[in-house]
Amino acid sequence: MWSRIKTYLLLAAVGAATYFLLSHHVIFYGEDANVIQNIYLLKKSKLNLHYTFFSLHQKKPEAVMKIAQLRENGVGDLLVQLGLLSEPEKSRLENLYR
Repeated sequence: MWSRIKTYLLLAAVGAATYFLLSHHVIFYGEDANVIQNIYLLKKSKLNLHYTFFSLHQKKPEAVMKIAQLRENGVGDLLVQLGLLSEPEKSRLENLYR
């Protein structure tokens, strides 16, 4: 009986981890490529695996804002929060890539 409970707990943990990855973007940001300094989570609008893991290292804000899935889920607000983009520039890029 104990082995069956462990099996169910393991399946529940795998299911929860899968759901988490399907429902969140994991954004990595740091100055050094070898050291991840900060990890940010963005909630996805749809369950999928597109851009689940994404690094901002050596990417221009314009290149990041071109990606529709990230733009729709609020990566512009994150770029403004990190100081990589100003609010007027974010609005301009959002209107440009709509």
